[in-house]
Amino acid sequence: MTSAPLAARLTRVAGPLFFPVTAYGPDGALDLDAFRAHVRSGVDAGAAAVFACCGTGEFHALTPEEFGECVRAAVEETAGAVPVVAAAGYGTAIAVRYAEIAEAAGADGLLAMPPYLVVADQEGLLRHYSALAAATGLEVIVYQRDNAIFTPETVVELAKVDGVIGLKDGYGDLDLMQRILSAVRTEEPGRDFLYFNGLPTAELTGLAYRGIGISLYSSAVFAFAPEIALAFHRALNSGDDTTVNRLIDGFYRPLVELRSKGRGYAVSLVKAGVRLRGYDVGEVRTPLSEPQPAHIKELTEIIERGYTLLGDGDGDGDGEPGEPGEPGGTETNA
Repeated sequence: MTSAPLAARLTRVAGPLFFPVTAYGPDGALDLDAFRAHVRSGVDAGAAAVFACCGTGEFHALTPEEFGECVRAAVEETAGAVPVVAAAGYGTAIAVRYAEIAEAAGADGLLAMPPYLVVADQEGLLRHYSALAAATGLEVIVYQRDNAIFTPETVVELAKVDGVIGLKDGYGDLDLMQRILSAVRTEEPGRDFLYFNGLPTAELTGLAYRGIGISLYSSAVFAFAPEIALAFHRALNSGDDTTVNRLIDGFYRPLVELRSKGRGYAVSLVKAGVRLRGYDVGEVRTPLSEPQPAHIKELTEIIERGYTLLGDGDGDGDGEPGEPGEPGGTETNA
């Protein structure tokens, strides 16, 4: 943990937000060495922040003890170079417990996941996130998705809660997001509230979110193809829409279409991609399943095409994937 507020460190970032996968050994147990190597590689590649043990990191599958070990390892590997944000979720009491573990492990902030199973009304959601923020010294980003969808009025109230610094949108309703931004801007003028595009492959909707003023986004691609993710991030933020559209057409759209072919592929396909890069991070834990072999082959081809596109237009690559275990490598140890 650093003394600088998380909100200030995330306001203007020079790279994608990195959501590492959680590594397991052949026996299914936590592999902290592999996890550390994965985190370190992302920081070295230019990540602006590390979101540890969140959705891509299989928060749902970790014991509290494993969660604490992973967050601590991420904090140690980043060494203060970039902030570390950890998940907190389930019911209020358990979410508070995860917040305590994350704070003790040295995290800089929390990504508050939707409550487990129940569908709450707006008042209940507001009380839940307010209680979580009040119970921790860490700044909180609220994750909108699934059973935690907010009205503009509720987000205005969340923006008033001490410690709640932003909203990550994994729902994808741009009309709703525009109304949320407008309501907070109107009702809380001068409030520096952060907004994140948190859709599973956020780059695909990057232009649309940029159009309503949201430039921060989570990048699952950065976990397995950081050079592609960085090239896209630079292009999106510099207004190079030619490069943005080339990468969307040749890489991101095919990736999203592949992701739609399997349940849980928003996590398991990313983890397969990390293995293709040469990091032995193991398979996903149940109840998720591994991608079909044909889909891993298709993923390999999509990644190779993505690196070729870098060489085609912006000078950030030579158009050739690297050797296995190096940037752009395609060794599979799935």
